[in-house]
Amino acid sequence: QLQLVESGGGLVQPGGSLKLSCAASGFTLRYYAIGWFRQAPGKEREGISCINYSGGNTYYADSVKGRFTISRDNAKNTVYLQMNSLKPEDTAVYYCAARRWYSTSCPNEYDQWGQGTQVTVSS
Repeated sequence: QLQLVESGGGLVQPGGSLKLSCAASGFTLRYYAIGWFRQAPGKEREGISCINYSGGNTYYADSVKGRFTISRDNAKNTVYLQMNSLKPEDTAVYYCAARRWYSTSCPNEYDQWGQGTQVTVSS
């Protein structure tokens, strides 16, 4: 069974950091592009970052650029999202998604999704 599992969410104070993990089981991420998305209550889902299959190309939304870093460890079949300088507006459920995409770019759509992990930024 193909599965993505996010972890690492939690409650953090403004200015703090969290590192999210997206672990795959049942398949290898080696030829997959991975995207991170988030959805806050009452808001649409927002794509915030992606990394191509090799890790050589990454993308960040303006809302997180300079604060978040996406990376991957194909040997561990895991993708990470390091989040620094967190703000209250970063509060959301964070999802990772995967698509087999052997390209330097990231895809527009994904076909495997995790269940999400809650990130709350509050004092």
